[in-house]
Amino acid sequence: MALTHNKSASLEGYTTPNLMRRMACWLYEGMLLFGVVFIAGYLFGTLSQTKNAMDNRHALQAFLFVVFGIYFVWLWAKGQTLAMKTWHIRVLDRTGRPLTQTRALVRYLWSWLWFLPPLLVSWGFDLKGGESLVILVGWVLVWAVLSRFHPKQQFWHDALAGTQLVDTSPPKP
Repeated sequence: MALTHNKSASLEGYTTPNLMRRMACWLYEGMLLFGVVFIAGYLFGTLSQTKNAMDNRHALQAFLFVVFGIYFVWLWAKGQTLAMKTWHIRVLDRTGRPLTQTRALVRYLWSWLWFLPPLLVSWGFDLKGGESLVILVGWVLVWAVLSRFHPKQQFWHDALAGTQLVDTSPPKP
């Protein structure tokens, strides 16, 4: 189904991709972000002349937050990231229109609900390595499964941001 870009766009005929496909896309997105992190980290280290990885780490984290924001906002405003294109998933607003830059930014900020709660717990209890990883993986699984309770099976950060993921798989022959 072709997406229309007019004011009367509708979501009629679109379905939400199943949870397994959305999570596969999520994992693939994470793998692709390694390249973004590598290039951004190299750029940051070069420009700041950081010699030790622990120097300027909070500035690097802030820089990566901004770089990820630019990456996702720009691509979501175009409809999909490379991972989403591969998995035939598109992000639209609630009315079926492409996201504005502002809506994409709101979605980016709400999407941190995937990571912020376990990061805060790990920081609050001074958890290290393996413990933090268990908390993070556990929370990601809980957050993903919670989408089953949304009326349209959407992730809750999408509901909060006024966005939704739709299946754009080509028709089967």
